[in-house]
Amino acid sequence: MSGRVHLEIDGHVAVITNDNPDKHNAFDDEMDVQLFAAFEEVRNHPEVRAVIWRGEGQSFSSGRDVAAIGTNRTQLTHHQLMQRGHRGIQTVLALDVPVIVACKGWTIGGSFQRALLCDIRVAAEGSRFRLPEVTHGVIPDTGGVARLYQIAGHGLVSDLVFTGRVLTAEEALHHGVVSRVVPLDSLDEVVREMAAVIAAAPPLTVKLARRVIANLANPEVLASMEEELLAQTVVSTSADFAEFKASKAEGREPRYVRG
Repeated sequence: MSGRVHLEIDGHVAVITNDNPDKHNAFDDEMDVQLFAAFEEVRNHPEVRAVIWRGEGQSFSSGRDVAAIGTNRTQLTHHQLMQRGHRGIQTVLALDVPVIVACKGWTIGGSFQRALLCDIRVAAEGSRFRLPEVTHGVIPDTGGVARLYQIAGHGLVSDLVFTGRVLTAEEALHHGVVSRVVPLDSLDEVVREMAAVIAAAPPLTVKLARRVIANLANPEVLASMEEELLAQTVVSTSADFAEFKASKAEGREPRYVRG
């Protein structure tokens, strides 16, 4: 697959690679479409038994270009754009096979949320995670907050969402956000070994085990996505967000009027 998201299939393992290293694999609308197409393509290959999602360069993904947050450069309405994003990442939830994410460098914002919606996350030493959306005047809206809540609970979610602070690899391991922390130069090897172990297991057994886990977790995620869709639509048209953007453009402190 050409573009800045690549799909390679090697036997029973599919590898999806973010390939925008000059921008730490920051995603734009075009890359979103390529990513969703890659996951959809995996569904067309019944021989695939495990998926690795990784990034070229220094980072897994720095999320979205800050200049694009809160803007829409497509022909879709804001509501339609969010629906497209939700449908796209829900392709991951609909897969029959586990997805392992190889996190390194920065894993930020929507890319962090998408990684949370996958099955397993492995972090390289020095990896850093953030949910900075509130500091940009919007809310996390990709479904990953629900998964993070399931993994780590109310306290950590609130801390990360409201302050936008950095979560280190060690903290992520402590809270169960990642299952392993490994040396950076071993990351690709470790996730490939994990994928090989999964691919060697009876595929129906893995499929049904994943379904059991999904049935525990995904209803809450899907409900959260519906809430996010409504909330982000309100935020994007609010006086608060207009004042946030105006104050940034004019280099002044915002003057919010609480409704």
